[in-house]
Amino acid sequence: MPDKKFFITAAIPYVNGRPHLGHALEFVQCDAAARFAKLKGFETLLISGSDENGLKIVRAAQVQNLTPRQLADKNTVFFRDLVQKLNIQIDVWRRGSDRKLHWPGTRKLWRLSMEKGDLYKKKYGGFYCVGCEDYYTKKQLQDGKCPEHLTPPEWVEEENYFFKLSRFKSRIEKLIASDEIKIIPRQRKNEIMAFIKSGLVDFSVSRSKDRAKNWGIPVPDDDSQVIYTWYDALNIYQTAAGFGIDDTLWKKWWPADVHVIGKGILRFHAVYWIGMLLSAGLPLPKSISVHGYITVNQQKMGKSLGNVIDPLEVIDKYGSESLRYYLLREIPSHSDGDFSFSRFEQLYNADLANGLGNLIARITRLTENVSFKPADSFPFSTEFEKAMANFAFDEALSLIWNQIRFLDRFINDKKPWTIKNKSELKEILEPAVNKIREIAFYLQPFLPQTAEKIIGLFSGRKIKSAPPLYPRIR
Repeated sequence: MPDKKFFITAAIPYVNGRPHLGHALEFVQCDAAARFAKLKGFETLLISGSDENGLKIVRAAQVQNLTPRQLADKNTVFFRDLVQKLNIQIDVWRRGSDRKLHWPGTRKLWRLSMEKGDLYKKKYGGFYCVGCEDYYTKKQLQDGKCPEHLTPPEWVEEENYFFKLSRFKSRIEKLIASDEIKIIPRQRKNEIMAFIKSGLVDFSVSRSKDRAKNWGIPVPDDDSQVIYTWYDALNIYQTAAGFGIDDTLWKKWWPADVHVIGKGILRFHAVYWIGMLLSAGLPLPKSISVHGYITVNQQKMGKSLGNVIDPLEVIDKYGSESLRYYLLREIPSHSDGDFSFSRFEQLYNADLANGLGNLIARITRLTENVSFKPADSFPFSTEFEKAMANFAFDEALSLIWNQIRFLDRFINDKKPWTIKNKSELKEILEPAVNKIREIAFYLQPFLPQTAEKIIGLFSGRKIKSAPPLYPRIR
């Protein structure tokens, strides 16, 4: 990118409940990509926000005897707390209920499509899944249930505005087939191509104010309707970058270089969102990186199963860096992965305590009070660059841990603790110290606090021993 800018987005989570491990996975993936871009000299923008205007929020608030605003305020705190504790460098967190910073841009997007004749009003009946905030045809249901949430949808009839998605089928198909909008991995590209080829139908982009309990962004020039939550939440990607309020800022950043999302919302991003932008005549995002789901002990997470893992509790018990490592290393970047506390502790001890932590402790003891010349720079390897370009964070960390194991074997083979001659000892240990510095440099996108500690330990010409970075879990 000649302008040296990198704009990445995390999906806009519903705040009808507390965050779960899937949210943590997406946040750390985005943060690792943004930190890597910064290391390469890019000016970066990482945004996310709160999806607050849907029927899910209304109904969850009713159950808790709260207003939608009270529920959104309460749960957004948990998401912001997770972001802070995971050391995620989000630049803008835009809330869907923000009348000053979000509503103007979303009403502007609506008007642009209305001017093009791509919005129209009609009466409609369909199977509605509140979890997805979307209608399904009978053919799309699996055994009469929503394919994503496996719950029976409601039959809903009302008059809504519809978006002429069918008009953009060929253009969207061409954009994705040619990789003008690149979808990573290829499996997800193939899935969405099949979805498009099966035919695109116009979709409802508003809800009656009565059904939404007067919660949401009013449709311009029609107070009986509020804007559909997906139409509104997707546009947070733009309003967070200034759309509708700061045209100079928006032109600086838009379009996004990459949207990072879960596989369950691919069609909203690769089809609905692209159609909306095409209609409005606005630039299109360059790529979409799609991750899978996290299972718990090989079971899908679900409140009914009582197995939803609160990432804030994991952080409180084990620390944020160890959770970052597990999510980026153990969960495949683009497919489903499993979480269990037994595997978490096993990986922590093997890779962080015995692997990285033990290596650092050994080298600081061996090199204490020995003078070294620090290496000037550590360019990223082609293999590492390729992994990061494909958002394959597990592969990138695997390359780093190969270097950790290589250095461990080097120390074992050379047995520097047996050498008395100082110049001979320095000849062995200086490349080892510089390799540690290189490893710390590579670790910065993934384990920023750990990398900072290692860089601090090995920054000067003389090194002092230090306590273990990762004490073993017994």
